[in-house]
Amino acid sequence: MYKALPSIGLLGGGQLGRMLLQAAIDLDIKVSCLDPDAEAPCYELAHFFKVGSFQDYDAVYQFGQHFDVISIEIEHVNIEALEQLEKEGKQVFPQPHILRMIQDKRLQKQFFQDHGFPTASFVLTEGQADIAKHADFLPAFHKLGKGGYDGKGVQRIASLADQSKGFNSPGLLEKAVDFEKELAVIVARNEKGQISAFPAVEMVFHPEHNLVDFLFSPASISKEIAAKAEKIAVDLIDKMELVGLLAVEMFLTPTGEILINEVAPRPHNSGHQTIRGNETSQYEQHLRAIAGLPLGSTKAKGVSGMLNLLGEAGFSGPAKYEGLNEALAISGVYPFLYGKKQTKPFRKMGHVTILGTTKEEIIEKSEQVKSLIRVVS
Repeated sequence: MYKALPSIGLLGGGQLGRMLLQAAIDLDIKVSCLDPDAEAPCYELAHFFKVGSFQDYDAVYQFGQHFDVISIEIEHVNIEALEQLEKEGKQVFPQPHILRMIQDKRLQKQFFQDHGFPTASFVLTEGQADIAKHADFLPAFHKLGKGGYDGKGVQRIASLADQSKGFNSPGLLEKAVDFEKELAVIVARNEKGQISAFPAVEMVFHPEHNLVDFLFSPASISKEIAAKAEKIAVDLIDKMELVGLLAVEMFLTPTGEILINEVAPRPHNSGHQTIRGNETSQYEQHLRAIAGLPLGSTKAKGVSGMLNLLGEAGFSGPAKYEGLNEALAISGVYPFLYGKKQTKPFRKMGHVTILGTTKEEIIEKSEQVKSLIRVVS
């Protein structure tokens, strides 16, 4: 029996939304966006684009009135407006009460602890001064409870000499973990409770900016470790009863233990390569989940990698991409540019997906691409 596909209102119009829109076009799902930036990456592609703050109650509430389903591409949105829309019968996915918990890293970590999910030890803090009360807990990471994003809101506190680097807002002090690899598993769940996970990926972070610099899929781990990571992600989304997509970032310790680091209830940087590398992309999967459709196959087509394109240091202004022609001449190299008009140092401007048959081939091609493409002004 034919079921009309829902219209979707998306809070946020950045690059994640842009790739979601591209997947929506294939399914003829109408997606409209709310974003404060009149030239956000989605503004030319959205079915309807509204300029407004996704953190403002009235802007979110009024925007949400027009759609069957309201979703997000960034979790820092006005929860009260979403809760009201949900009370009035709108479908809001992921659900507002889950977003409220995930918005606050303190609540997020307590959820893991309360439900028996493995995570690093932590203590809650109200400000910088509390760090001194836990000198024996160091080295640790001081994390803002709310508002941290893309590496902002996290500081390493090696000893009390670093106390001034901490935050004077509610947060948590998380024990520094000795780990071998950083992994991520993206998992989806629809309203019927169907759950499907993508293969675990291995991430390499930028040494200065806490951003994913490079990743490859599948991760170089044993089948047993891969199954354990996938089970943690599946069990977590099931326990939350979240409808939509959940990215679960994890640490793999030298003893084979897996600890949850953080989660994101939306498409995620660690799943960009799924557009070319898997039978269903994370973006299509998110749409399937929130639109009440069967979830797609997450099977990998082969070995893939993803390299973030960040604005070069020392350049701010209208974006220019050097080396694209040369990179496009390499087989298996697929650039995705986000349509951002202005570049600035280390701003995410695009990414490159790389396909191949071995991890070594992926790493070699990524080094070539790194040496070729520069985002300047």
